[in-house]
Amino acid sequence: MNRRLILSTVLLTVTLTLMAAGKLTIKDITGGQFSATTLSAVTPLNDGESYAQISMNGKQIVKYSFKTGEKVDVLFDVSNTLTEKIDRFDGYILSPDGSKMLIQTNTKRIYRRSATAVYYIYNIATRRLEKLSEYGPQQSPIWSPDGTQVAFVRDNNIYLVKLLYGNAESQVTKDGKRNEIINGIPDWVYEEEFGFNTAMTFNADGSMICWVRFDESKVPEYQLQMFKGQYPSYKQYATYPGLYSYKYPKAGEQNSTVTVHSFDIQSRQTRLIQVPLDNDGYIPRIKTTENPEQIIVYTMNRHQDVLNIYGANPRSTIAQLLVKEQADKYISEDAVAGVTFTPKNIIVPSDRDGHMQLYLYSMTGTLQRKLTNVTGEVTALYGYDEATGNVYYQAAGKTPLEREIYVTSKNGKTQQLSTRTGWNDGIFSKNFKYFINTWSDCNTPYRVSLCNQQGKEVKTLVDNAGLRANLSNMSLPKKEMFQFTTSEGVSLNGVMLKPVDFNPSKKYPVVMWQYGGPGSQQVKNAWSMGSMGAGCMYDAYLCQEGFIVVCVDGRGTGARGADFEKCIYKQLGELEARDQVETAIYLGSLPYVDKDNIGIWGWSFGGFNTLMSMSEGRPVFKAGVAVAPPTDWRFYDSIYTERFMRTPQENPAGYDTNPTIRVAKMHGALLLCHGLADDNVHPQNTFEYTEALVQADKDFRMNVYTNRNHSIYGNNTRNHLLRQIANHFIDHLK
Repeated sequence: MNRRLILSTVLLTVTLTLMAAGKLTIKDITGGQFSATTLSAVTPLNDGESYAQISMNGKQIVKYSFKTGEKVDVLFDVSNTLTEKIDRFDGYILSPDGSKMLIQTNTKRIYRRSATAVYYIYNIATRRLEKLSEYGPQQSPIWSPDGTQVAFVRDNNIYLVKLLYGNAESQVTKDGKRNEIINGIPDWVYEEEFGFNTAMTFNADGSMICWVRFDESKVPEYQLQMFKGQYPSYKQYATYPGLYSYKYPKAGEQNSTVTVHSFDIQSRQTRLIQVPLDNDGYIPRIKTTENPEQIIVYTMNRHQDVLNIYGANPRSTIAQLLVKEQADKYISEDAVAGVTFTPKNIIVPSDRDGHMQLYLYSMTGTLQRKLTNVTGEVTALYGYDEATGNVYYQAAGKTPLEREIYVTSKNGKTQQLSTRTGWNDGIFSKNFKYFINTWSDCNTPYRVSLCNQQGKEVKTLVDNAGLRANLSNMSLPKKEMFQFTTSEGVSLNGVMLKPVDFNPSKKYPVVMWQYGGPGSQQVKNAWSMGSMGAGCMYDAYLCQEGFIVVCVDGRGTGARGADFEKCIYKQLGELEARDQVETAIYLGSLPYVDKDNIGIWGWSFGGFNTLMSMSEGRPVFKAGVAVAPPTDWRFYDSIYTERFMRTPQENPAGYDTNPTIRVAKMHGALLLCHGLADDNVHPQNTFEYTEALVQADKDFRMNVYTNRNHSIYGNNTRNHLLRQIANHFIDHLK
């Protein structure tokens, strides 16, 4: 997997000037002046005592000691290579034996998790840098277990490079064709909704390549209109627009047909692996094991309430069921992604007892025991030590608003390893003797610390001291956590920010932000909290403009158990919107809130929830902003939508609970914003909704962003968007 270093440095001079001026500006926020430094390219090394990381200047890959946090060696330096020279790089993939690296350069994004790049093979001992291929960029390369071969995808076909034979390149598949056949990488909907970008693996001895083949020839095609635009500018569309066409299965429509294949490298024989699968089923993962005669293949039915894990022999092609996980409603993508294999065991996350916990199976599929019994939800698995039986993980063990790092031993004793209250995440050494803890709370940017096995801090690696000092000198609103109970008896968690000069005898307009999608969480004691993250800085800007800003996580959100999360099944938007309306009613009862001037906004699912809330029937919102909203789940992709709604054919009433159907009840001043090149939530959603508004004689405003995708960013774009949102509320609530 590609690992990147995401480093956002604080611009001290600019920030000090802003503090002197005494006011936040949106350009400061979108320009990154309040972004925190984090580490996200750490690779624990096989010795258990060290890890690799890209240097702060982005020019080196450095080896550090887990014991001391000190630099041990420089593994790669752009200024010290032989044969080939490069000026910069974007990431690296270490070989399994740690002797070589794939160096990623010239990366060009495709979708959320996919990209092409020019990769180089780097030998650490000899400093020799060589191109992986001379025949064009590559996608999703993988190492063979012994580090002597690399497989990658180009133009939907798999290629193999043998390092021991002068980097000889050969073609494994030849049927790949855009919008028809894909080998070794997922199609759009798999990538987006199952969260991965590689669909191939070597077997344990490197004698075979195994992959998932996607036949998307019968999947309906969606076309996005592209224009000349600016930043970047497409000159070929200067006079006439162009079209970008790709396969996108909407709810109830034809998905890719998926099959699993193996390729014998020596005999060059290709085989079809006999994995049992429904005609409309999914294959969301393929993995290797330590047994050359076994790979792992996951399958799911279209309803996504059954996950089967098969052990398959890539030579005989016979597959054997190891684990079957079944749920009453659906199995979440996080649970699928969290399944982990060790040499002798399989760890499966499951909410079968009402809360997400971890279960241990043997490699033959026998359930050994329940590994965790922490109060609340297990939210990430860091590793399982087969020698001791200890399992290391993250959990919301005390409150849904926070995360801790735990270890549970074989006898069931659980110890909390993280020491700070807030949001903790970890990266463990291979021998579990050390871990890197990234901690924050809603008022404190990330602090990255090196800890020993008992959780004692050995060294601070990143403390964001400059950003913390600047923030401490600014007048920023406090984040006040609260709870309230709706008229239906549902207890909800929220956060409130008040203007710095708050006067309890006055009445203030309120802006609510929310997302509300299944399993999501916005209200949390973490620096990532906020409508735009970054410690609620955009929300602080709205407070500066005289608003109280509030967020409440309604029913369907995460870390509160399966019943709370899955109560929205087959009726997306109904309960979520009801809870936002109840929030507005509760806020309106507070003595310092102007109940006649409450607004709501959100992005993506949050945009959908905004429209649903403004048309719930109780006219509590005077204004709202929906950014890139799904407006009818029939327009959204099959995997995500059907996970929660089944198909439109099975659940027409659930699909008819949407903003377009209830547009006549829309109340409040509405601003719609959408990127015209949104490959995720298509502009079709907004266009069809505006037609419904017109025919219902409802006024609205609309901003479109040329050639922008679902994230709506690039050059001045994000600054413009956030200014429109703020000004809409200033115009209508004040």
